[in-house]
Amino acid sequence: TMTQQSALRYCQWLSDKTGDFYRLPSEAEWEYACRAGSKTAYSWGDNTKQASDFAWYYDNSAGSYQKVGTQKANAWGLHDMHGNVAEWTLDFYTTGWTEGLDSLFENPIVFPTKKHSRTVRGGSFEDFAPQLRCADRRKSDPKWQARDPQIPKSKWWNPDSPFVGFRIVREKNPKTKAERDAFFAQAIKD
Repeated sequence: TMTQQSALRYCQWLSDKTGDFYRLPSEAEWEYACRAGSKTAYSWGDNTKQASDFAWYYDNSAGSYQKVGTQKANAWGLHDMHGNVAEWTLDFYTTGWTEGLDSLFENPIVFPTKKHSRTVRGGSFEDFAPQLRCADRRKSDPKWQARDPQIPKSKWWNPDSPFVGFRIVREKNPKTKAERDAFFAQAIKD
């Protein structure tokens, strides 16, 4: 139920604490990791009947997220890329995101200009198998904060989105504190 801003603040804190650079993956990185070298709809192939071996979703989750790593991993050893909880990415949600990939950017990111809407990937325990595809994406919704009693609404919690979580990446090449701070100033729009 954590907002993308909150997940990024956690990454910023962890980066400051360790000196390494932690962040959310971009949409391109997330999909690359999900596919794990495959060119099929799912990392395991195109057959939705195999979903229950790799993912927690509507048909097998009992309506809740499950312990991480209890389903099969993809070819690169990553668990829960399909289902369980959808995951925040760095990117601001744009409808033409895939068209931008044709220009062969090295790790394209659509940085936000305002708070809503952000992109989540991977599907969740609430979704049906077709929504677990590697390429499937979802737009965040301000309604995910509807039950937040604070006025103004919290920038930290989405009480109406228990189906969203996050995973982080650590960049191989170190960044200075000034570079990390500049990145988070660009990525976080409260």
